[in-house]
Amino acid sequence: MQLHGTLAQLLPVTQFVISDSSQVGKRDLAASEPHYPSPWMSPTAQGWEDAYAKAKEFVSQLTLAEKVNLTTGVGWEGEQCVGQVGSIPRLGFRSLCMQDSPLGIRFADYVSAFSSGQTVAASFDRSLMYRRGEAMGAENKIKGVDVLLGPVAGPIGRVPAGGRNWEGFSPDPYLTGVAIAETIKGVQDAGVIACAKHYIGNEQEHFRQVGESQGRGYNISETISSNIDDKTMHELYLWPFADAVRAGVGSIMCSYNQVNNSYSCQNSKMLNDLLKGELGFQGFVMSDWQAQHSGAASAVAGLDMTMPGDTIFNSGFSFWGTNLTLAVLNGTVPQYRVDDMAMRIMAAYFKVGRTVEDQIPINFDSWTKDTYGPIHFAANEGYQQINWHVDAQEDHGDLIREIGAKSTVLLKNDGALPLKKPRFLAVIGEDAGPNPLGPNGCDNRGCNSGTLAMGWGSGTADFPYLISPIDALQMQALEDRTRIEAIFDNSASTTIEALVKQEGATALVFVNANSGEGFIDVDGNAGDRKNLTLWGNGDELIKNVSSLCNNTIVVIHSVGPTLVTDWYDSPNITAILWAGLPGQESGRSIVDVLYGKVNPAARTPFTWAAQREDYGADVLYEPNNGNGPPQQDFTEGVFIDYRALDRAHIEPIYEFGFGLSYTTFDYSDLQVEKSNTEEYKPTTGKTAEAPTFGNVSTELDDYLFPNSSFPYIWQYIYPYVNTTSSLEDASLDPEFGKTAEEFLPAGATDSAAQSLDPAGPGLADQSGGNPQLYETLYTVTAKITNTGDVAGDEIPQLYVSLGGEDDPPVVLRGFDRITIEPGNTATFQANLTRRDVSNWDVETQNWVITDCAKTVHVGPSSRKLPLSAPLP
Repeated sequence: MQLHGTLAQLLPVTQFVISDSSQVGKRDLAASEPHYPSPWMSPTAQGWEDAYAKAKEFVSQLTLAEKVNLTTGVGWEGEQCVGQVGSIPRLGFRSLCMQDSPLGIRFADYVSAFSSGQTVAASFDRSLMYRRGEAMGAENKIKGVDVLLGPVAGPIGRVPAGGRNWEGFSPDPYLTGVAIAETIKGVQDAGVIACAKHYIGNEQEHFRQVGESQGRGYNISETISSNIDDKTMHELYLWPFADAVRAGVGSIMCSYNQVNNSYSCQNSKMLNDLLKGELGFQGFVMSDWQAQHSGAASAVAGLDMTMPGDTIFNSGFSFWGTNLTLAVLNGTVPQYRVDDMAMRIMAAYFKVGRTVEDQIPINFDSWTKDTYGPIHFAANEGYQQINWHVDAQEDHGDLIREIGAKSTVLLKNDGALPLKKPRFLAVIGEDAGPNPLGPNGCDNRGCNSGTLAMGWGSGTADFPYLISPIDALQMQALEDRTRIEAIFDNSASTTIEALVKQEGATALVFVNANSGEGFIDVDGNAGDRKNLTLWGNGDELIKNVSSLCNNTIVVIHSVGPTLVTDWYDSPNITAILWAGLPGQESGRSIVDVLYGKVNPAARTPFTWAAQREDYGADVLYEPNNGNGPPQQDFTEGVFIDYRALDRAHIEPIYEFGFGLSYTTFDYSDLQVEKSNTEEYKPTTGKTAEAPTFGNVSTELDDYLFPNSSFPYIWQYIYPYVNTTSSLEDASLDPEFGKTAEEFLPAGATDSAAQSLDPAGPGLADQSGGNPQLYETLYTVTAKITNTGDVAGDEIPQLYVSLGGEDDPPVVLRGFDRITIEPGNTATFQANLTRRDVSNWDVETQNWVITDCAKTVHVGPSSRKLPLSAPLP
């Protein structure tokens, strides 16, 4: 029997990979500098002390094979979850279950379908972000999931057409940082490990995987390289991951793409230096599914867990498993590195309050809804009960409804809203109604039929129900005795015209724009959107209806901005709302806002530009490096979304942070108070030597597959060998015999004490960077008065002008959501930390406050900032 592959699994590390050497001379390709060894955990890291002690006790009992079992997935469809590592039966440990998605539990029944991350970001409400994370964590725990594969900060949203932007939060790093941190806290407070993803520079779907691209006729040899300079990396893309690490996230998923021509999951600069060194990340790094490209190389570069375990789905081959066992036995990978992998995994497990004794059984199966079936789906082995159909929803529908309403952005209102018992509603658009195939009728939501409440791909969940807009509108109309008629065919022009031109009609036009993950193509959109127009000829639908009805209200469900330039300013269009991807309570959420049950306060988490070119950066749709890895140069630096338009002095249609209310607010009395803080000091000191835990047998006989203990399962990934004649025979690797010194970079296996990163935390500090970065330097306050007639929430936003030539005119650095009664005044307060007013210095490799004059601004959006003051 073949227990491991023959693919030269223990590959040498290369810091960049170029398969077509003829292309090299045509351009200078970005390179990622090596950084070794991989940092080991600190037993005194703040917030991790107890988890470290428990992990040490557990890991010290493990054999090498058992440690390897923790690090290696069992293979695609090997067990019930989308990803599972091996079990440790001797100690009663059932394995770890990794499951999508960032908005629910993929492939499970009786679970909730939450609003997307991008949608909740529009709420600018920290409490809602936390409660959403906590509710998702609670459902995952009930179902037996150990690691929730989310939340998302990559993509951050560099390009508006990016396919998976909706899974994340916002192209603003501060807003994304707050949202990802609050979500993580909620998930992990519920007892489930959060996995922040996709680290890093994963900003488009095109060319993210070779096989996927070749299937579309692109003969590339390696995945796309996101080429990002050091300053941009720190000030934009790494920023929210620092917040995730500071929030105590247990896991981070490395991405498919390369960064500066080194694969993310074996990029020692990204993993060893930035993540584990500079940020002091104490949890474990997990590969995206099939994102591992080497064995020993990825191990020493900082990868801790490979998912789903096989090199290619259902191949039975693994870069780790058997090969990682052999790599330790032959001295290629040091024992301390595998021990550190196991320590990080188990510390993350214990940190969220889990125990070995009280593991919750996995009570669902990702591959079938049948109650009985094979526990090993790929091999069709182990027939038993695999689904218990446990209801995990609790009362989360109420929360989803609240999030949907509080995240709906009112972009325009000429007095048409709120609706007050309208006499006649003409509801137009496919997006107002149900999918004829049912809410889950398209695999992984891979279609665009009926109302849009989530995008497509692995970031989805099955709807337990989906309340469409027409469902909720009809219930409200029945209560109000309103006449209501609906047409769900966007192309039924004659019928639509006859309805909307009737006297007294209020036309509600529902339109959408969809996107998703690259393994699904919908209407020629290969994950990324082809354009920024509305789907289903939505723009023409709006123009046609509004040409006939002088009270046309538009509701957009979308994955990001669309181009509204041709129709938004029509006097017949009396209101426009963006409702994002609201999840299962979509209809009731929008009705709550339309009828004033919820006073809208949400702000757009991205910019609505007049034309696509205004955004600057865009999707790379065609390979630009021959058959080599496509090169996506992030030459715009930190200037994405509103920062790009601000720098270019381009007027947007609706600026970042914009949103209207049914009441009005006035801003006054800006005050800035400076704190007394010590001078910033780079971190100094050294780690201890790399620790090891337990003894490792060097006898090959101890790693022979234990036939007498359990049967071999086809395609299942094991840590065992199938022969004990020699290490070389057990490996079958044609490169076997090379020493670590021959093919690994200098220092890759070094176990000596290492110097701490000057920009990083001390050994006993909270993770996330040098602790002084998070000291409050300024406290900013302002008065907000509700000058209208109804109670409402206001979202004051604080922006900073950093003052440098290479700085954006303003960057978001604070916000709050405050409920204010009519005529009342509330105080907005925000703290500015050292990090908030610093820039990354590429020379000193640390954060510095420049000598440039800095200004603080407060207002209701990024372009409406009535209050300003210099920072003393």
